[in-house]
Amino acid sequence: MRRIPLAVLLAALLLALSGCAPGAPEEARLHIVTTTYPTYLFASAVTRGVEGVQVDRLDTGSASCLHDYTLSARDMRKIEGADVLVLNGAGLEEFMEDALATSDAAVIDCSAGVDLLENLAHDHEEGDEGDHDHGHYDPHFWMSPARAGQMVAQIREGLCQVDPEYEASYSGNAATAGGQLEELDRELTELFSAPEGTWGKISGLITFHDGFQYFARDFDLPLLAAIEEEAGSEASAREIVEITGLVQEYHIPVIFTEVNGSDATARAIARETGCAVAQLTMVMDGPDDQLSRYCDALLENARTITGGFAGEEVLP
Repeated sequence: MRRIPLAVLLAALLLALSGCAPGAPEEARLHIVTTTYPTYLFASAVTRGVEGVQVDRLDTGSASCLHDYTLSARDMRKIEGADVLVLNGAGLEEFMEDALATSDAAVIDCSAGVDLLENLAHDHEEGDEGDHDHGHYDPHFWMSPARAGQMVAQIREGLCQVDPEYEASYSGNAATAGGQLEELDRELTELFSAPEGTWGKISGLITFHDGFQYFARDFDLPLLAAIEEEAGSEASAREIVEITGLVQEYHIPVIFTEVNGSDATARAIARETGCAVAQLTMVMDGPDDQLSRYCDALLENARTITGGFAGEEVLP
């Protein structure tokens, strides 16, 4: 057997470690940083297969509420190296204020041109300053497939301006993603439009996050109440009494908490009324960059809602 000289092997190893070996990844010519998981999914869909584009996201998926989020050192390094920053907008990313002031990156605000709904009013105890108020407009518009399509279009438009050489690729990808979101909207509409009796009448939704307003509005679901319960912002005794009364008045069989959120108040109401408790997702985190993750998550939300009102077994 022919032996390869040790010096040759060492040279090859050093070349590979230096990043100069054949096939080693090249530095991205366009570095895009997104602030949330939904914007990451949408930006990834628009840039799929475009040469030299890298899409990253900040570590916001670890936070239950972005008002509590602080940029990490890793986030700051990503922002410093970004050519393009993709924001949800509508006041969601207050934590980006200082970083945006010092960044030279182009900024794409996905809320531009979107029909925003006013924020749901929260009841607070006297003296509560409402630390978790997101502002005048509800920023959770990605929960609407139709508005998600507008976000995709806004990303496409921004990237075509920044990187016009690849306009055709961005536009083609955006059209494909838009088609997926339109199909999702049709599926959800059909699901919620099924003849009464397919499941129990959806007499009213009670969620423990205020971000389901767009989803409920899109599919004509009666959203009766939303209490955003987080560490340091628990529901008051008055709120618990009010929600308990709504569950009893509307004969609601199931109330909903958020994945990874607190369910203490929901459990208390369930003990008082006998209703079930199930989880919905705000699609704030996920394992990869596939748009199907978003579509599957909203479909799962819909199945959880209809299943809960049909009396199917939910969380113990």
